[in-house]
Amino acid sequence: MLKKPNCPVIAIEEHYWDRELSATYTGVEGVRNPEMMNRLFDLGDLRIKEMDEAGVDVQLISHGAPSAQKLTTPDAVAMVRRVNDRLAAAIARHPTRFAGFATLPTSDPAAAADELERMVTEHGFKGAMIHGLANGVFLDDARFWPIFARAEKLDVPIYLHPALPHPQVMEVYYKEYAKDFPMVIRAAWGFTVETATIAIRLVLSGLFEKHPRLKIVLGHLGETLPFLVWRIDQALSRPGTARPMHFRDIFCNNFWITTSGNFSNPALLCCAMEMGVDRILFAIDWPFVPNPPGTRWMESVPLCDEDKAKILSGNAKRLFRM
Repeated sequence: MLKKPNCPVIAIEEHYWDRELSATYTGVEGVRNPEMMNRLFDLGDLRIKEMDEAGVDVQLISHGAPSAQKLTTPDAVAMVRRVNDRLAAAIARHPTRFAGFATLPTSDPAAAADELERMVTEHGFKGAMIHGLANGVFLDDARFWPIFARAEKLDVPIYLHPALPHPQVMEVYYKEYAKDFPMVIRAAWGFTVETATIAIRLVLSGLFEKHPRLKIVLGHLGETLPFLVWRIDQALSRPGTARPMHFRDIFCNNFWITTSGNFSNPALLCCAMEMGVDRILFAIDWPFVPNPPGTRWMESVPLCDEDKAKILSGNAKRLFRM
């Protein structure tokens, strides 16, 4: 069992698939091995069994990529409401073990903002997760700002999760290697570049000047941005910038990061030194990453018990009011 400080373990990037929504996926996004599919579709005994075996007390559950970000049909909003209601019902069956992030129908931003509010106020959801581009459009586009405005008003975070890069990016950057190394367009590199780019664009767009209390969460120890934040900030301060830009201040004040799928001591220490331990949240990325490596890793990280307790659950309790 986990040797840890006397605190619960809250893992906040833990996924599932809804059968109705996932049935809309085509191509490689819909292909998973049977064991993975069993875990993605489980919201009960199997999930809790594997949590217990690794010492995870609570999962904050979110729909896996691409979620609803590629829906275009007129019934997208109604479908997403059904998806969220089914997750809410599963959480209600295990209220001490599960919490939820809302799925959002970004094809209709106004409806997405309303759905975020419905799930937060009526079902106690802790925010929402958005996966990659929304029907090929970057999230800094002004059409999506009502979603961020509502999140700020509700004081809940938006979790920016990776999805496959834009098809043109895959064609130009990865086509020679994607067949032999399929993870290069996913967790090995493509996910990171795409999500970090989305985060940078949100800052450049002026979104945080308009919504200074907006809270954004990035997984995988910040998609490389904590390592690069000093250089990005310094470069953006050089002559030629359209307006004064304080990238580092915004990133370190409006963003939180998680440990999902990145159990590296040097990377964690870089994040702690750049952003502070209070900005780091524990996550595993189940079922794409098994639970035990994540909880075992936290035994060995070179931090004091007080800081470990913050990462394992204290920071999540404060950010999500859990």
